[in-house]
Amino acid sequence: MPPRPPPDPPEVPSVLSSPNEDRAVRIVTRRERGALVLAVSGDLDIDSVGPLGQALASAVDDCAGPVVVELSGVGFADSTMVNVLLQGHTALGGRMRLAAPSPFMRRLIDMIGLDSALPVLPSVDDAIDAVLPS
Repeated sequence: MPPRPPPDPPEVPSVLSSPNEDRAVRIVTRRERGALVLAVSGDLDIDSVGPLGQALASAVDDCAGPVVVELSGVGFADSTMVNVLLQGHTALGGRMRLAAPSPFMRRLIDMIGLDSALPVLPSVDDAIDAVLPS
């Protein structure tokens, strides 16, 4: 019986805090089926969005597969976060996908038409499996 391939490394959480502890931001990075998943939660604004930008910049060299930004835990985001997502898309191209937007993020995405620039999928699994036009 051939040896099993090693499992994906365990999740390595990176807890990030904004100046207001009630609005703590958390980004959990994990590998899943060849994709890098960034699960983002909290309120993201000019004071707290920097680590997401750093995580996306690191993903350029860190992962050859899809980069999925899971947004189900985002309670608030401002134009700074939208800009970080667009910069990430510029750097990662068609590899970057948004997944599982929270109700707030779904409204924001719809209101500004972000889904015309970035693929937005209903779940992380859908985002990993999506074959997107190049």
